Amino acid sequence: MRDRFSSSLVPVAFAAAAVAGISMSATPAPAQVPAGSGKPPPALTTPWGNPDLQGIWTDESDTPLQRSAKYATQEFFTDAQRAELDKERSAFLGRDRRSERGTEADVAGAYNATFTPMRRTGTRTSRIVDPPNGRLPSLTPAAQKIAAVEGEFRVALLQSTETCKNKEAACNGGKYDPAPSPRFAELPPRYNLARMNRHDGPEDGTPPDRCLTGGLPEFAGGIGSFRRIVQTPGGISIFYDVGQGQGWQRNIVMDGSAHLPASIRQWYGDSRGHWEGSTLVIDVTNFSPKTDFQGARENLHLIERWTRTGPTSLAYEVTVEDPTVWTRPWTAKQEFTRQNDEANRIYYEPRCIEGNFGLPGLLHGRRTEEFAFAEGRGPDPRTRDSIKGVEFEADPLQ
Repeated sequence: MRDRFSSSLVPVAFAAAAVAGISMSATPAPAQVPAGSGKPPPALTTPWGNPDLQGIWTDESDTPLQRSAKYATQEFFTDAQRAELDKERSAFLGRDRRSERGTEADVAGAYNATFTPMRRTGTRTSRIVDPPNGRLPSLTPAAQKIAAVEGEFRVALLQSTETCKNKEAACNGGKYDPAPSPRFAELPPRYNLARMNRHDGPEDGTPPDRCLTGGLPEFAGGIGSFRRIVQTPGGISIFYDVGQGQGWQRNIVMDGSAHLPASIRQWYGDSRGHWEGSTLVIDVTNFSPKTDFQGARENLHLIERWTRTGPTSLAYEVTVEDPTVWTRPWTAKQEFTRQNDEANRIYYEPRCIEGNFGLPGLLHGRRTEEFAFAEGRGPDPRTRDSIKGVEFEADPLQ
């Protein structure tokens, strides 16, 4: 059996490009208060008296956002379940499984498991703790409608491709027709934030293709992430190192002022924070309609709670609300481990190159195919699936 887990438990995802200066070792903890001594742990405060959340933090285990139905209302794994899942996940191929050599599906699986490393199974069966079933609430009728409309549009752009001819999963809800869809000339139903079988301009690509990030809430996804918290007497800044170098920074306003006017929208929203005892509470509104989290856009509202629970531990809790998308608010939790300050004294800014090289290449390639087709030297590019997906075996944790 191959050992598919990082020895430090932290994924060094795209390390050379995204987190070149990060060491994976956690900061050694100072002496702990003996159990049963009755004494509180040492105060972790800044020189000016606020709770100290500073440092570089990362999640060192894998936990799915939603709970698998087989765990029902079980919030935490047993030790035996975690050990068995680690054993199963260590053996499964995931992105290392190859399709038939030379096929479109084989080429589409360019990122192997080296780029999507696996951490050990976390203690929770899901990040979502409310609803108690660990699942996202039901979508509203309006959200279901827009999801269906967007899905129909994307499937229509695939109708003359081998994907639909072979009745692959990406064509579910559509049918094969050798004639390219007339919908290639249409605008998307709303601002596009997902892949489609068209490259007429940059905004036909996804945010990562354009070196843009998903924004908040940030749960690290399959390749991990880091966040560096810096505090001053008058404010707090959090720098996120995510994805393939799509680093970004948010500033939390701590002066008690009201949110920005509703007419002002920002990619990462407007964060207003205050202290409730040892917990930093951040209210986030004013998101841009050009961002998307699980279908929520400009009406997304977050209440975040950051609490230092020990010298090397930080608890994160977020309540997510959008009455136009979900039938009720929901809450998720995540635990972070502090990384070594000395080893990370040089922390390089991430660099994303997709928007500089990958995206222009996609656009240029599509124009080249169109010119060749117009001259009778190749197939109609609309009959090729240029976003060919690959169906990997399911992670046993999901």
